[in-house]
Amino acid sequence: MFKKNRHGIQLKSAAQVEKMRAAGLVVARTLELLRTTVQPGMTPLDLDVAAEEAIRNEGAIPSFKGYQGFPATICASVNDEVVHGIPTDSRKLREGDIISIDCGAILDGWHGDSAITVGIGVVDPALTELMRVTEEAMWRGIAALRVGGHLSDIGFQVERYVRSQGRYGIPQEYGGHGIGTEMHMDPWVANHGRPGRGPKFEAGMCFAIEPMVNLGTDRTRVLDDDWTVVTMDGRPSAHFEHSVAVTEDGPLVLTALDGGASRFPRAGAGVTPETGETGL
Repeated sequence: MFKKNRHGIQLKSAAQVEKMRAAGLVVARTLELLRTTVQPGMTPLDLDVAAEEAIRNEGAIPSFKGYQGFPATICASVNDEVVHGIPTDSRKLREGDIISIDCGAILDGWHGDSAITVGIGVVDPALTELMRVTEEAMWRGIAALRVGGHLSDIGFQVERYVRSQGRYGIPQEYGGHGIGTEMHMDPWVANHGRPGRGPKFEAGMCFAIEPMVNLGTDRTRVLDDDWTVVTMDGRPSAHFEHSVAVTEDGPLVLTALDGGASRFPRAGAGVTPETGETGL
């Protein structure tokens, strides 16, 4: 029923990609709701409750809740928390904080997964720049998803851009993944490395591209809750993610409201892995 290539990577038909797009739009609308409502005084748990309601109101299921024991609908990672923060009501968000909101939904058996990092009120310019760099690095990685390219082209583009912007840390042990009938599927997608290595991209492959970038060191540790990842030096981290399908016409961003059209307005647009030059 589900075709795979010789590397075991799931290949979706055009109809299956459309189903993934529907799941992705549930996630996109949920994150947009949270982006526009988050404010000082709210707790991460407030966001979690709103996210679950939004997902279930669309007939979808929160994919994080219960996954390997995770207790919530979203991951909410504040300031020095890199990923996998558990939303609680034990603290309120304050002016100047940044929060990564990672969200997943299952619709008709297909998964969508996306993350944004949002500033709470007015934030330090260094944090605004950290978020900009991380989001742009994600888009650079997505642009590498062209038929005939290689898996390692994603991490090469992510790392290349981040390194060009200053002294930031890229956690080596965390990255993106394949996505489809499961939230986490082969292959793992590094946010660093050399280009031209690994499986070649084929139409119908789908990946979650998710750079995490730290303001300081790349070193991290996991808290006693066995989920929350924090930076070793206590400095902030940002995280952005989109689920993306490889098509003959270039990347289709399944969890972007416009499908990525504002970023890739023409068929075949992308980045040449070896040079980083845009094809626009």
